[in-house]
Amino acid sequence: MISFVSRRLLATMAVLLVASFVVYQLTANSGDPLEDLRTSRDPQSVAKMATLTEKLDLDTPTFFRYFKWIGNAAGCVIGQCNLGISVSRGDEPVASALGSAMQSTLSLVLLATVLSILLGVAIGMTTALRQYSGYDYTVTFAAFIFYSLPIFWVAVLLKEFGAIRFNEFLGDPHIPWWVALTIGLVFGLVLSAIVGGRLITRLKTAGVALVLVTVTLVLLDITQWFANPSIGIVGVALLGAGVGAIMLFVTSNLTKRTMQFSIGATILAVVALWYPFQFLWFYLNTGWTILIVAVILAAIGVAAGFLLGGDDRTEAMRLSAVTGAIATVPLVLDQMFMRWGDYTQLIPLRSGVISTIGANTPTLANNSDTWLRMLDSSTHLVLPTLALMIISIAGYTRYTRATLLEVLNQDYVRTARAKGLPETTVIMRHAFRNTLIPIATIVAFDFGAVIGGAIITERVFAWQGMGALFNQGLHAVDVNLVMGVFLVTGVAAVIANILADLAYSALDPRIRVTEK
Repeated sequence: MISFVSRRLLATMAVLLVASFVVYQLTANSGDPLEDLRTSRDPQSVAKMATLTEKLDLDTPTFFRYFKWIGNAAGCVIGQCNLGISVSRGDEPVASALGSAMQSTLSLVLLATVLSILLGVAIGMTTALRQYSGYDYTVTFAAFIFYSLPIFWVAVLLKEFGAIRFNEFLGDPHIPWWVALTIGLVFGLVLSAIVGGRLITRLKTAGVALVLVTVTLVLLDITQWFANPSIGIVGVALLGAGVGAIMLFVTSNLTKRTMQFSIGATILAVVALWYPFQFLWFYLNTGWTILIVAVILAAIGVAAGFLLGGDDRTEAMRLSAVTGAIATVPLVLDQMFMRWGDYTQLIPLRSGVISTIGANTPTLANNSDTWLRMLDSSTHLVLPTLALMIISIAGYTRYTRATLLEVLNQDYVRTARAKGLPETTVIMRHAFRNTLIPIATIVAFDFGAVIGGAIITERVFAWQGMGALFNQGLHAVDVNLVMGVFLVTGVAAVIANILADLAYSALDPRIRVTEK
């Protein structure tokens, strides 16, 4: 394993060095960083040109200047990172600019990428299992449409309908009964198409979904939930039960009593600790509290699996621990929604909370309430995350559908069915694992690419991330800034490709990394 990783690192580092040399030469020769000063009438322009020439070492030919830059960049390996200064950002060190931009970019594109993978794979699997159905045709048509949409157009539409119109609704939230009924009908039809089966089964599914969604929306309207939303212990219980059900379904353990008891006990513990945790959230008002709570709930899950897992104790401990850790999310959302009233009074919007500009509200950047800042960041993340997800989900849906259809025709899948295994077990334990092998390649490339930022999305929503930084460096012929972004993106791509190779060996037992 060590030998394999070392070989891959050496090979990819050689490629990275050649690519960095080419990019450096192209950027350095793409324009003159002193052009504005040469045509300026400022009497100090000559002195400023001399100062910038010295700072940027412009008297040295670009060929030799690159080797000076790469020598300084190599110091990052030992913690002495010197990537030069960015003249376009007021002589700010490039390393400092990259740090703040990476934080902004990761909070945006990483969340969008993870959600796109989860939703895209899930939708792709359901379409493959309902091949040539009306649901399959509809999703396929929608995926082609969304995949071909230009991102700037999607972003503008989201600004209009996801922010302006939705904020107007939040200013005076009211859902007419016929709107609730229409939403329930659409949801019922979609769910019945996903579930499939005989006509009577589909009608029952659509009817139950129609009633539940319509009644829920009517109750939310009557209680004015949209005016002052909250989750509370009831919401935590419902969301926790949903997490447990998903874990049981994904792992093909819906019918195993030991798994049901283990995960059920974990969810009950989460609900029981809701009130005591209120004191923990209040007195430990930091982001580390989330990690502490996740560890506590995971430990409770391990204990529940150990005591109730029976013969499947090891698997029960693992699944219950994961369920407990994920159940931290509803608790965090509960804390954020508790600040809703205070938040609406502090932001500059006249109505609603969805923002269209920047990564946070400047007046709240230094607020002492961690959960209030998290709520503020979430409202700024909604639109750009959706813009990136809409197109990415369409791609993952198509990749997953095509791969799963190919896997379902393999001999080992037919053998598993012939042995009498439940369909859920055949899909989740046999077909799904092999479906992930080609998906792992796409995911690795996406994770490496997102570090470079989403230039168009960041520009539309005024996010100062890696994409905006790269764009600024190109326009100003700021070689140090451009190369800093390239270095981060290149290293991320190298790491992502190595992780993809390791993922292959974990997903497919026929593939093993061997020493040579």
